Amino acid sequence: MPLLPEPGPIRTLAAVTLVNTIGNGLWMTSSALFLTRSVGLSIGQTGLALTLVALISLVTSTPVGYLADRLGPRGVAIGALVALGLCETAMVGVRSMAGFLVVAAPMAVFEAAQRAARGAIIGGAVPPDKRVYTRAYLRSITNVGITVGAAIAGIGLTVDTRTAYLSLILGDAATFLLAAAVLTRLAPIARAPRAGSGPRLTALRDRPFLAFVVLDGLLATNFGLFEVALPLWIADRTDAPHWMISVVFVVNTVAVVLFQVRAARGTDTLAGAARASRRAGFGLLLACLIFSLTAGTGLALTVLLLVVAALVQVTAEMWYSAGGWAISFGLAPDHAHGQYQGTYAMGHQFGQMVAPAAVTALTLGWGTPGWLVLGAAFAGVGCLVPPVVRRAAEHREPAENYSASSS
Repeated sequence: MPLLPEPGPIRTLAAVTLVNTIGNGLWMTSSALFLTRSVGLSIGQTGLALTLVALISLVTSTPVGYLADRLGPRGVAIGALVALGLCETAMVGVRSMAGFLVVAAPMAVFEAAQRAARGAIIGGAVPPDKRVYTRAYLRSITNVGITVGAAIAGIGLTVDTRTAYLSLILGDAATFLLAAAVLTRLAPIARAPRAGSGPRLTALRDRPFLAFVVLDGLLATNFGLFEVALPLWIADRTDAPHWMISVVFVVNTVAVVLFQVRAARGTDTLAGAARASRRAGFGLLLACLIFSLTAGTGLALTVLLLVVAALVQVTAEMWYSAGGWAISFGLAPDHAHGQYQGTYAMGHQFGQMVAPAAVTALTLGWGTPGWLVLGAAFAGVGCLVPPVVRRAAEHREPAENYSASSS
């Protein structure tokens, strides 16, 4: 992966992403303790509040994506980032669950807006043959930013005072405002004219595309597998030391930073992208098989298998991501990248919402058979992606475009 892309939209988006994701790392690392130890919410209240916020972001993704198309994605993204910064600043005054929801609910809408607008910016400012590369590069940058933010947040968590938590919150707010300022360097992108007089939210009526979104969302549960089920499995069902949880996370993060762009090769057509999703399904099956073996092995072999499985899982994860990006851009009409990116994000968000309960029930509840069922499910879903994408492509344009172009 090149350290710095060529001057232009990609470099600007990379700078915005780095600044914004440093703030994300601050929030992701400290939010649970901020809400429980500083605001005073119970663990149950914290989980419920964060779930409600995620639901708001999910259901508003397509409408705010439509607004990004109609109003111009650059302006919507800048406005959303500024609003996020102001809302995050208001978070310092939160003292109850109701107060948190009053601040966090609009933040969920603004977050959905800036995410959909960023997809529309890539669709409008980046050449078709560079869109997946751009998403891959930005994902690598995202991992760097979150890692930096998490490391900084570790200082505040060590201090463990309300002042320390509020400092992290204000730091996150500052990154939103700085990211908005950097984004002003990007040239304005023309508003997409509304096509015809039909329904506005066409993405929600595009059944072939929605079928892909559902499948992609099911594959997205692999993030919950890695972030929730695997740490619990390592701690409770293997003889590996608890620090192995950090090791597998480092393996994942470093692999994405170094190899996500390379993993996106071959996804420049819809057919190639669909095959990448299918490979991801089988890769996740293999990872699940290896993880399942670690319950009955000696320490040295357990450690080796965990590292190997983590490498297999992150490879599948990178194939999944690249395939999904290419398909979401390739199936979107030129005038509707915002709402199609918003709808695509809905599947991903839904998968991550249901993942903690689903994957822990299978892996921790059923043990080895649960790992096998989960892996088989990933492989089955991956196999469904190529025919679904082929049908979606035929629904739009001549069938040869399935293998000839993803733009």
